[in-house]
Amino acid sequence: MSKIALITGILGQDGSYLAELLLNKGYKVHGVVKKESFTDKKKFWRIKKIVKDLVLHNHNLDNLESFYSILEKVNPSEVYHLAGQSYDGHSFNNEFYTFKNNIDTTHYILSSINKFNNKIKFFFAGSSVMYGNATSSPQNEETIFNPVSAYGISKFTAYLLVKSYRSQFNFLGSTGILFNHESPRRDLYFVTRKISNGVARIKKGLQKKISLGNVNSSRDWGHAKDFVNAMWLMLQQNKPDDYVIGTGKKHSVLDFANKAFAHVGLNYKDFIDLDKNLIRSEKSDNRVADCTKAKKVLNWKPKFSFDELVSDMVESDLELVTNNS
Repeated sequence: MSKIALITGILGQDGSYLAELLLNKGYKVHGVVKKESFTDKKKFWRIKKIVKDLVLHNHNLDNLESFYSILEKVNPSEVYHLAGQSYDGHSFNNEFYTFKNNIDTTHYILSSINKFNNKIKFFFAGSSVMYGNATSSPQNEETIFNPVSAYGISKFTAYLLVKSYRSQFNFLGSTGILFNHESPRRDLYFVTRKISNGVARIKKGLQKKISLGNVNSSRDWGHAKDFVNAMWLMLQQNKPDDYVIGTGKKHSVLDFANKAFAHVGLNYKDFIDLDKNLIRSEKSDNRVADCTKAKKVLNWKPKFSFDELVSDMVESDLELVTNNS
């Protein structure tokens, strides 16, 4: 029999790549889509090539009964919880929305699974933002968490919920402590996609400049395809656990811009405007992943280099801009 997977956040970057991965492995894949997104087919752009192979459920996950009813219909062997408020930069601008989506929804899902069948394997998408302004680097599973944003606090609380269910109920829940991961499917308000799309538009003569904030800010950036593979590997283990996932290498916004422009034969210095209004107050340059545990236990390692990530994003946006112009 085929394994059955249920994905929340299936319309997002990670959800769409994970759905593709699981379909290729022979799973039957179900996804949960918010009611306001279900009728907006523009939101389906990431899964349009596979949507015919998916079973989608129209639910908002704003109460316990909602997710329990999905479990009854689907009876999954694995649940991947990727949905939630996902942009750290604006999380305190709408803190109640952030807490509700990242804490309450996770709690509904955990309680529903535990009540329905606690043999279901569960994955929760945690975040390196839980480390906050880390005082030691790199960070692993033993590093002390110190979240400072609403997003980080909400993710940390949900992480603790998963950990609590695991210890109290022998719940098969694992958390991926995910460092930054990008792809051509990132939304345009993320700086990496803003750059790759801007480079493509500049190359095609549709745009003259890209406005950026702190170009010296650095991140541990990986490819989303590598990260969803790690998610799947976590749920193939006999014992649930938490794993840090990242590349272990940092690159600055300037590094990204330099490589993106170089990919199309341009010099970044001619096309970047610095805008102080785009500089974020939270400092997070000290965050870089120590993935020793994931490499040892999961036999996981990134397949995409930083250069390959940048090239993939720029090439995709060149194609997108060409087709739309």
